[in-house]
Amino acid sequence: QVQLVESGGGLVQAGGSLRLSCAASGRTFSSYAMGWFRQAPGKEREFVGAIRWSGSSTYYADSVKGRFTCSGDSAKNTVYLQMNSLKPEDTAVYYCAARDRPGVLGSANTHLYDYWGQGTQVTVSS
Repeated sequence: QVQLVESGGGLVQAGGSLRLSCAASGRTFSSYAMGWFRQAPGKEREFVGAIRWSGSSTYYADSVKGRFTCSGDSAKNTVYLQMNSLKPEDTAVYYCAARDRPGVLGSANTHLYDYWGQGTQVTVSS
């Protein structure tokens, strides 16, 4: 089993920045990649970005490309989502997820992810 705990959410003004953290514990050695998703009220869960543990390859949704950056610290079993130039439409609950199965890194298919954190709220005011 893998346990994921997100932190770092909060309230920020448009144009500001936040950094989310996702600490993983348990059987992390077999995880292929870590993903970030978000879900706004009344909307489906949306892929934000992903990072492979091996080689640190990353992939981002078009809506956040150039503003958000995924990074990881394998020694700490922690991944980060640096969010810059935040917009009100970025407001959502953000989730990290762990994926054991290899494949297309940028897949938005939530079923590819085996473990999920509890989520952290990000609110961007205009």
